[in-house]
Amino acid sequence: MDVVVVGSGPNGLAAAVTMARAGLAVTVLEAQPTIGGGARTLDLGLADGLVHDVCSAVHPMAWASPFMRAFGLERRVDLLTPEVSFAQPLPGGRAGIAWHDLERTVESLEEDGPAWRSLVGELSRHSGDVVRVALGDKRSLPPGLLPAGLVGAARFGLGVLEQGTPAWDARFRGDVAPALLTGVAAHAISPLPSLAGAGTALLLASLAHAGSGWPIPRGGSGAIVAALVADLEAHGGTVVADHPVRSRADLPDARCYLFDTTPRTLVEVLGDELPPGRRAALERYAYGDGAAKVDFVLSGPVPWEHPDVARAGTVHVGGTRAEMARAEADVHAGRHAELPMCLVSDPSVVDPGRRSGDLRPLWAYAHVPGGSDVDVTEAVVRHVERYAPGFRDVVMTSRCVPASQMSHHNANYVGGDISAGAVSLQSMFARPTAAPDPYAAGVDGVYLCSASTPPGPGVHGLGGWFAASRALRREFGIRVRSVFADRRGGV
Repeated sequence: MDVVVVGSGPNGLAAAVTMARAGLAVTVLEAQPTIGGGARTLDLGLADGLVHDVCSAVHPMAWASPFMRAFGLERRVDLLTPEVSFAQPLPGGRAGIAWHDLERTVESLEEDGPAWRSLVGELSRHSGDVVRVALGDKRSLPPGLLPAGLVGAARFGLGVLEQGTPAWDARFRGDVAPALLTGVAAHAISPLPSLAGAGTALLLASLAHAGSGWPIPRGGSGAIVAALVADLEAHGGTVVADHPVRSRADLPDARCYLFDTTPRTLVEVLGDELPPGRRAALERYAYGDGAAKVDFVLSGPVPWEHPDVARAGTVHVGGTRAEMARAEADVHAGRHAELPMCLVSDPSVVDPGRRSGDLRPLWAYAHVPGGSDVDVTEAVVRHVERYAPGFRDVVMTSRCVPASQMSHHNANYVGGDISAGAVSLQSMFARPTAAPDPYAAGVDGVYLCSASTPPGPGVHGLGGWFAASRALRREFGIRVRSVFADRRGGV
C-alpha cells in the first residue's frame, strides 16, 4: 500500500484523488457506515422519498476552489445557481436580497447600493484574487497573485480591516446592507465584528455575484462526494466504510498517511510517536462555538413575508446587525441566545427533484455554545416565524441533532464545532499550529489534511490538495502539477 487516507470528507477525498491520479495505490478509511463526512446526503427516515444534507448544503467555495476547478467539478456535478444567492429577512416585512446579479442587488439596496458596489462588487470583480488570498495555505505567496492580483488582494485586506472592527458601519447609511453582510459573517460562528468574520463575509459575499454564485448541487451535497469517489475508483483507489481508526493498530501498512481529522484524533492515534513539542501544540488546539442541526419536512414553501426571500438558496435568519452581534456574543459567552443566529436552506428552490409530492426538506442550523445538549427546534421555528408567519403550520416533522451529538456522525465536529476548530485571526494564519508546515504531523510520512488546516472550513478540498502536494513531493518525488492533465481539470 502506498497511501492511506483517514476520513472520507471532501478534504480526505481530494487528497486521495490527487494521490491516486499520481499512480499510487490509495485506500480511504471512513469510521462511519456512509462516506462523505460533512458533504453527505442521506435518507433520515423522516418522509418517503426525501433526502437531507447532513451538514453542508450550499457550495460557493466548491465552484471557486482551485482544486475543484482542476478536478473539473462543474463538468461532473450539476451546480444549480439560485436567482438569489442569500437573503436576510428583517423586522417589518423588509429584507436584504443578495441577487446573483450585482446590479440588481445594488438597486434593491437603494441608498446603500453604491456602498455595496464599492465594497462587495469590486471584490466580486476581483474574485479570483480574493480566492487566492483567502483560500491559500497561509504559508506561501498564492500562485498567480503577483503582480496583477495585488489590487484585488489589497481591496480584500482593507475591506477586512473595515468590516472586522468597530468601523464596520462607517460606509453604510441604512440598516439593510449591514445586516445583509453580517448574516454572511456569521458563518464564522465567532463574535462580531471580528477580522475572521469579516474575511468570511467578504469572501463569500463576493462569490455571490460571480460565476456560479452560491450553487446547490442537484440531488444534494452527496453529488460532490460521488464525483470524487468515482474518480478515485477510476484511478484504482478504494474507500472502506465502517472502519474507525483509533490507534496505530487500526492502520494498514503504508508509505504515507493523510488524516482528514482534527488534531485530537491525530494525537489519539499516534500518541507518543509525535514529538513532545508538536503533540503539546496539537493538544492545545482550540475548538469553537457550536451549531445544532434541525432537519425539517415541510408541506409547502416557507411563507416568507418578503416574497423575494423565497427565491434564495440560503436565508440568514438573524435580524439586524445589532441583533446578530448580540446573539453571537451570547453564544461566545456560553449562553443560548434568545433569538439564535440561524441558517436556513430549501434546496427545492432550485432543485424541484428534492421534493416528494407536496413535501420538501428544509435544512437549518442554529448557533449555540460548544457542547450544548439543547434541542433548538422550537427556537428555530420561533425565529423563522418572526419573518414567515405561519411557518409552524407547514412543518410536518423534524429532527434535531444537538451540538453535543454532532460528533456522533462526524468526529471532526467536536462539541458541535462544524469548522473543526475556532475561527479567529490567530487560526487564520496558525491553523492548527504556527509550524512552518501546517500539514506535516511531525512523524515521517504522516500529514494532517482536514479543515483544521489551512485554508479552514468549507467544501473546497484544498486542505487535502495542499497536504497531498507536499506528500507527493517529499515521499514519492512527484510534483502535483503533473497529476492533472491541465490546470482546468482535463483528464
